[in-house]
Amino acid sequence: MDVQVDHYIILGLPSGAEGAQISEKEITKAYRKKALELHPDKRPDDRNAHSDILQLNASYEILKDEKVRKLFDDLLRIRQDKVHQRSQHDSKRQRMMSDLEKREHTAFAPDLAAKTQEEEEIISRQLKEEIARIRAMQANKVASAIPTQRKEATVGGNGLDKEKMLKVSWEKIGDGYSAQRLRELFEKFGAVEDVVIKSSKKTLKRGSALVEMASKDAAVAATRTVRGDLTNPLLVLPLQPAVATAFTWLREQHVEPDGPKLNNLVGAGYQSFEVSVLKKMMQKAAEKQK
Repeated sequence: MDVQVDHYIILGLPSGAEGAQISEKEITKAYRKKALELHPDKRPDDRNAHSDILQLNASYEILKDEKVRKLFDDLLRIRQDKVHQRSQHDSKRQRMMSDLEKREHTAFAPDLAAKTQEEEEIISRQLKEEIARIRAMQANKVASAIPTQRKEATVGGNGLDKEKMLKVSWEKIGDGYSAQRLRELFEKFGAVEDVVIKSSKKTLKRGSALVEMASKDAAVAATRTVRGDLTNPLLVLPLQPAVATAFTWLREQHVEPDGPKLNNLVGAGYQSFEVSVLKKMMQKAAEKQK
């Protein structure tokens, strides 16, 4: 939001004294018309499409705020006065015929220019402060719209350890997965503190849940192993990746998963390769302990 921008021109409206008389209704009408014209969907090949619509929104925010608009109108008036003064100054210089008139002009013109400059700086500073206020208001609106996932991650109190939390999702086929069924699957890797099935009208095709394990190591093991039913596999992801030791992770690989050993993300072939590498790592670790 640059104070040098003429926001009336951005909205396609007359500026200056004429712009100051425009009603808020006319400003809104002009904004909607301009928004349709500059919408990025209508200019897919224009690199400036995104920045143009951002500038349009910023100018509209300023002109629809009564206090900020008043400051902006005052700033435009000061600038127009400066242009007018310069024009008068140039015409006077052409008409000056005596040294007395030249001395008078030299004596008083700097004071007038300094006063005008000072007034412009004061109004510019006030306008910047109001623009900062608008930005703060917009930031608060965004901050208040916390994503649903982050809200659910805080279920259970301020002391919740996110590294123990797992995000689980599946296709809504047949009976799907109940909280008890998920608990049975994940308890093979350690104690389960809680299972919360997420219910949302927006996700009609997929089911999802949050599973809280009793330990971080159990969460790591379950993330790499739980796959659910073959006909409706589970996608298990950590809410926040946990740091586990090599021995802890290797130990968890011996837990037999529920159902056929199929990896939802990379396939059984990669899993076999992964197991062979882990065996070699375990052998080397055992040799070091001797």
